[in-house]
Amino acid sequence: MSLRLHNITAATKYRANHIDTIEPPDLEVHFAENTFGIDEMRKRLPKEVFQGMVNCITKSSPIATHHAEIVALTMKEWALERGATHFVHWFQPLTGKTAGKHDSFINPTVVGKAIASLRGRDLIQGEPDASSFPSGGLRATHEARGYTIWDPSSPAFLVENENGSYLAIPTCFVSWTGEALDHKTPLLRSIDALDRQARRVLRLLGEHVERVQTTVGAEQEYFLIDEEYFYRRADLVNTGRTLLGAAPPKGQQLDDHYFGEIPSRILACMLATEKELYRLGIPVKTRHNEVAPSQYEVAPVFETSGIASDHQQLMMIIMKRIARKHGLVALLHEKPFADLNGSGKHINWSIATDKGKNLLDPGEAPHENLPFLVFCSAVIRAVYRHQDLLRISVCSASNDHRLGANEAPPAILSVFLGTQLYDLYQKLITGDVLSTAKDTDLFLGVSMLPLIPKHAGDRNRTSPFAFTGNKFEFRAVGSDQSLAFPNVVLNASVAESLRDFANSLRNRLRDKDDKGPDSLKDVVLEMVAEIARECKDILFEGDNYAEEWHQEAERRGLLNLRTTVDALGHLTSEKNTQLFESFGILSSSELHARYEVALEQYEMTVDIEARTLENLVRTQVLPAGFSYLNELTQTAAQTKGIGLHVKESVVPVVKTLNDTLSELVSAVDELTKLLNMHQESLAAEAMHKKDMIIPAMDKVREAADKLEGLVPEKMWPLPNYDEILFVH
Repeated sequence: MSLRLHNITAATKYRANHIDTIEPPDLEVHFAENTFGIDEMRKRLPKEVFQGMVNCITKSSPIATHHAEIVALTMKEWALERGATHFVHWFQPLTGKTAGKHDSFINPTVVGKAIASLRGRDLIQGEPDASSFPSGGLRATHEARGYTIWDPSSPAFLVENENGSYLAIPTCFVSWTGEALDHKTPLLRSIDALDRQARRVLRLLGEHVERVQTTVGAEQEYFLIDEEYFYRRADLVNTGRTLLGAAPPKGQQLDDHYFGEIPSRILACMLATEKELYRLGIPVKTRHNEVAPSQYEVAPVFETSGIASDHQQLMMIIMKRIARKHGLVALLHEKPFADLNGSGKHINWSIATDKGKNLLDPGEAPHENLPFLVFCSAVIRAVYRHQDLLRISVCSASNDHRLGANEAPPAILSVFLGTQLYDLYQKLITGDVLSTAKDTDLFLGVSMLPLIPKHAGDRNRTSPFAFTGNKFEFRAVGSDQSLAFPNVVLNASVAESLRDFANSLRNRLRDKDDKGPDSLKDVVLEMVAEIARECKDILFEGDNYAEEWHQEAERRGLLNLRTTVDALGHLTSEKNTQLFESFGILSSSELHARYEVALEQYEMTVDIEARTLENLVRTQVLPAGFSYLNELTQTAAQTKGIGLHVKESVVPVVKTLNDTLSELVSAVDELTKLLNMHQESLAAEAMHKKDMIIPAMDKVREAADKLEGLVPEKMWPLPNYDEILFVH
């Protein structure tokens, strides 16, 4: 049996031993059973300590040191009961992944025995080596000390293995001098910044709350493919995407995969994944087939943005781990397959008070809902003022392949409001009398079917930033990205808008002779109208994919930062530095460090891809092509030697094959030459990768994909798109 046939047979005959015996979870019993959350703390902690933890989580009050000692002891006992032997300060360095150093609970005694212990200071602070993580120049290699600091707002959790488990404690990660070396620290700072400014605005509007939080629900798109194919493709192993591969006859053009029947093996994997996510308190709600073959989506319900960010990181880890148990590999790259939909992570973002009020819920009469108008306008102004930052927050070499393609929003930022709100904002701009359209009932022409509410506005799936009922959906975030920095940008930019609104509203009310409620309403509506007129160019209700929109956006003066390199140059501008520094979210040096890290990651990612492609072509693709050429020429020579004439049809085949091989050799030689050109600076290196290496890779791929269509399938060394996408 050929290796290719063996792989197909292995994929189609795969059976996981545990699939038929997996126990479905009892949602109410098993949900969050592996987390040391509020319910567990209520059962185990003294009342005073428990209340201190609740205040810390809900009001951002600091935890007392003596309370931390009790929490540490209780947390250790809970973990030991579940078989844990180690604890980990779990953090999110600037790699975009997670990290942690495992420390045993063991503590030897003077009599040669040992006890298990977790002290309060061990819970509060750890000291990993900070020198080997990306720091963007914040730390020199020889300056190794860094600190991890317990984040009480995110519950500790257990990570289980067949041979044991360990306790993971979510933490921040900073340098010896206190500079943020992670994604979590600025996220928590931004949450506090928005909370302060939101409460200022609400007080001026006559509402008093103790805490305002941003809430997030992230839709995670991903591919599941058989590991037999994954491990036979060095490009997938090294880069997460196929660097070459001819398009299959059938892709996604029939639209038959979207929301279709989930294959049994895939569903078994999903069920097992969801069970583990439930046990970690991650409230996954929906699952379905996505547009491309072998593409799927899972989405949780809303959580506070700090916890949602942690849970998203955990979700990606669990998805990959469980997939392997089913002989599958979860691909989270933004564009693993050319000419097919890529994968995003749509952030559904809103603002809520501690009393449960969603400040972005328009209600039945949005034109009369002053808090909604203020907060919605603050978001619109934030997007308008900080188009560059929002684009930067989704920057990566991998997401560049997706943004602007037919399935993803373009790199141009705009805001979609829907018919109802767009009409309202047009009235604000023109000064017309305010009113809003009402929802109506929809009759389907069948008497037995109930009337259903027809919303006052449709949705726009092409918009990068769309209002979707009681939240905004930021659709440009990449599948493999952390939620943290996009949320930092949203929180910070909206906090700025709210701060400016509060300052102006306070001053205008102070100057008003009439202090009554009508006066407040008039002033607020006047200010909201000013924002609408200021930001009208960012509002767009049409097709964001259309070329006409690109031309219109340019006329409006909107930014179109097509690539990561184009966008990153804006990160450390005076405007952006002032934004982050004014709220204490990121210092100038911390911001510049993130610029350096992002640029370096871009450059290294493209370099790894280019060298992988070069190796793949030279060691597998070209040998296959030359073998086939040799076979054809030998056959021609043999037939001629026994007096047979080669048919005329063979000649063009040989010529086409030879020409294609020559084209591929020339293209890969040019790529090699460009890879050996070293630039003087990191910025120049990144620009070289964008302007020279990526186009050279495209030429190599074009020739290689052409060759794939000429070489017999039995001689082609790589699994093709047909096999990867359709054979489960």
